Amino acid sequence: MKEREAFALPGIPILLLLLACGGVMAANFRDLKVAAIVPAALVLILVFKGFAVVAPNQATVLTLFGKYCGSLTRNGFWWINPLTSRQNVSLRITNFQSEQLKVNEAHGNPIEIAAVVVWNVVDSAKAAFEVEHCTDFVHLQCETALRHLANHFPYEPHNPGEISLRSHPEEVAEKLRSELQERCETAGVKIIEAQLSHLAYSPEIAQAMLRRQQAQAVIAARQTIVDGAISMVEMALKKLESDGIVQLDPAAKATMVNNLLVTLVSEQHVQPVMSTSPLRS
Repeated sequence: MKEREAFALPGIPILLLLLACGGVMAANFRDLKVAAIVPAALVLILVFKGFAVVAPNQATVLTLFGKYCGSLTRNGFWWINPLTSRQNVSLRITNFQSEQLKVNEAHGNPIEIAAVVVWNVVDSAKAAFEVEHCTDFVHLQCETALRHLANHFPYEPHNPGEISLRSHPEEVAEKLRSELQERCETAGVKIIEAQLSHLAYSPEIAQAMLRRQQAQAVIAARQTIVDGAISMVEMALKKLESDGIVQLDPAAKATMVNNLLVTLVSEQHVQPVMSTSPLRS
């Protein structure tokens, strides 16, 4: 089923015509017979029932004896078939935040995840007839898509270039939006945006994962410090030899390298010790 425009006439001319007919009937009320007044009144009442007001970003879905006969999406005052049944469907953009779900990510770690979804109805016929409750349908599909997304990606990357929930928010958001759009296509819904609003490890493993992250940060920092210290020692040795300040044998170089590395790499303040013995050349 696909949305199509319903037949409708402008309401103002029809209303003026009915008022004119009513005025004529009122002016000639005494001359009219009861047999003519009753059917005319019923016709007027039936015609008045055909008036409909369509607000901006709203659609009126029409059915006649159980058959879909179109949707009225043009805002304004209209006259339609008075025998049709009407169902209003909002086309306005709406958003919601899902509940926090506790799921397992790709590596099996339990996490908490939630998302904000922005959506609107683009096909009123599908929204009215293909699903029972369009809003409830979108909310449930969002939960399903979130669970599938969490199972597909890890919380944080373990390999270089690996896409994870925490390190690649834009790629994850696009993946969530496209999957949710595919799931909600049946309901005539367009998913405008879907973003993760909450992402964290579950409380039972949060402390362990925090210690792991701290250990990784310490290792990365120590590696940077060691690389910098080695570069400084190498530069110092080359500078001493190139300027001819002193010529060091391998043993003296080893002692100097050891002292410099201890001084540069140590996390605590190093107390220097003066040596009066001459360096061997």
